Amino acid sequence: MPEAELTESGGALPQPTEEVHLPDPSYLPVLLAASIWVALVGVTISWIMTGVGVLVGVVVIVRWVRSARTELRELPLEH
Repeated sequence: MPEAELTESGGALPQPTEEVHLPDPSYLPVLLAASIWVALVGVTISWIMTGVGVLVGVVVIVRWVRSARTELRELPLEH
């Protein structure tokens, strides 16, 4: 950083001009991973287990997409 910029700001960094958006914590990625694991193990053990894993996975994906759409809808337009 040039010395002129350091003396103008008093050696401090300028304040950020935009807000950073971080998504809320979620258990959905863990549930999706677990349902994929259950479905894959179910292929070798039981088709019922595979069906349960796939069904739970689809439900989790739908909930995850809905929550992401709701969260994006709440953001300001210029974001």
